Amino acid sequence: MQKDIHPKNDLTKFRCGCGNEFETLSTKTEVILDICSNCHPFYTGKQKFIDIAGRVDRYNKRFAKAVPKAEKKADKKEEKKEEAK
Repeated sequence: MQKDIHPKNDLTKFRCGCGNEFETLSTKTEVILDICSNCHPFYTGKQKFIDIAGRVDRYNKRFAKAVPKAEKKADKKEEKKEEAK
């Protein structure tokens, strides 16, 4: 068997965005998590809306300006009728 080929396992502290911390063995010294079993909807049974960096708001702003194609076509037809008169 070869010696010194395995990575060193240390006691590692895992930290979640919800504030939960737990320790286990890992090759890393510290790990920061986005979501853990204490705040994940699958394990808690509670739906929690997570909007990172306002992505939903940016999406709604961008597409609130957009007008559906059906409305655009109706407006163009009305303009043509008025021009024809």
